[in-house]
Amino acid sequence: MIRVLGMMSGTSMDGVDAAMIETDGVRIAGFGRSGFRAYSDNESAVLHAALGRWPGEAGVAEAADLSVRNHAAMAAGFPEAELIGYHGQTLAHEPQGRGTHQAGDGAALARVAGRPVVWDFRREDVRQGGEGAPLAPFFHWACAGWAVRQGRLPARPMAFLNLGGVGNITWVDPTASAPEAPGACLAFDTGPANAPINDLMRRRLRQSHDRDGVLAATGRVNDGLVAEFLRHPWFDRPPPKSLDRDQFAGLAAAVAPLVDADAAATLVAALAGAVAAGMRWMPTVPATVLVCGGGRRNPAIMARLSKVLPCNVQPVEAAGLNGDMLEAQAFGWLAARVMRGWPTSGPATTGVAEPCCGGRISYPRARGDFS
Repeated sequence: MIRVLGMMSGTSMDGVDAAMIETDGVRIAGFGRSGFRAYSDNESAVLHAALGRWPGEAGVAEAADLSVRNHAAMAAGFPEAELIGYHGQTLAHEPQGRGTHQAGDGAALARVAGRPVVWDFRREDVRQGGEGAPLAPFFHWACAGWAVRQGRLPARPMAFLNLGGVGNITWVDPTASAPEAPGACLAFDTGPANAPINDLMRRRLRQSHDRDGVLAATGRVNDGLVAEFLRHPWFDRPPPKSLDRDQFAGLAAAVAPLVDADAAATLVAALAGAVAAGMRWMPTVPATVLVCGGGRRNPAIMARLSKVLPCNVQPVEAAGLNGDMLEAQAFGWLAARVMRGWPTSGPATTGVAEPCCGGRISYPRARGDFS
C-alpha cells in the first residue's frame, strides 16, 4: 500500500481539492486527510480567460503557472504523501479534434513538492482513440467494492453521478474482478451540470453559485426549452462519450430571455433531464444513484433527480464516501495504478480500443524554488 495525495481542480474552477488515500491501486485501504484551497476572484478570472485555449495561446502560460503554484501550496500541507496525483486544469477538450489540454507542468510540481508526481492523465487515452474522459469510473469501481466490504451497500449494480461543471455517470458492478473486466463499468458524460447554473449566477447576480438551490426553487421550469435541449443529437449518441465544459453554450442563450429564477429552475431541469436520458444506456437500472460533486448540495437538483430517475437517489455520503473529495481521491488512486503500469481507462469508460494506462511520471531532481 502507498499513501497518495490526489489533487483536482475541476471545470467549476472554484479551487483545488486535495485528499489522501492509501491504496495499492486496486483496493482502498483507507482514506486520509483532505483540504480545499479556494481561488481568489482574480485567480478564477485568469483561468476563465484561458478556457478553450491550447498551449502557446494567450493566457495559457499564466493559467498553467497559477495551477502549479496553487497545487504546490496545497501539497506542502500533506508531508505524509509518498506520491502525488495531479490532474491539472482542463482548458480545452476535443478528443475527436485537437485532443485534450490540461494546463500545468507536473515536472515543475514534482521539483517543488520533492515527491514523484503522476500527471497528464488523459492524453494517452485520446492518442489511442479514446475520449479521454471520464477518468473516475475505475475508481468508482474501487469505491463500490469498499462500500460493500464496509457493509454500507449491497453487492448490486449501482451508479455514481458526479455533478461538477459537466455531469458524468458510472454504472458499476461491484462483483467484477477488476475495473477493466468486461461488464464491470460503463461511463459517460451526461451533459452540462453546474457550469451553466454557475455562469448564470456569476453573470447576472455576481454570485459563484445558487447556494442551497434557493433561486431555482422559486422559479418555474420552461418545459419547452428543456424538451428542445433534450432533442440535441448528443443524447442519442451511444457511450462512451465526453463533453467540453462549453459544448452546450446554446443552453445559456436559450434561457437568456427568462427571469433569474425561471432560468435557474430550467437549467436544473435540463441537468436532471440529461441524466435521465442517459439511463437508457445502462446495462441494468442501478439500485442506487450516488451523487457526488457540488451538485449534491443543491436541494433543487436533488429533488429534480429524485423525480425523474427510476431508482433511489442519495448523496454519496450514504455510502460512507466524501462527495467533495471523490475526484481528488480518484486521481490519487489512479496515480498508484500508473506507477504500476495498470489500466486507468477502458473501452466501456472512454471508448479506447483496449485498456489503457495513461499518465506521465515526473521525479524531483532537486527541491529548489518554483518562481
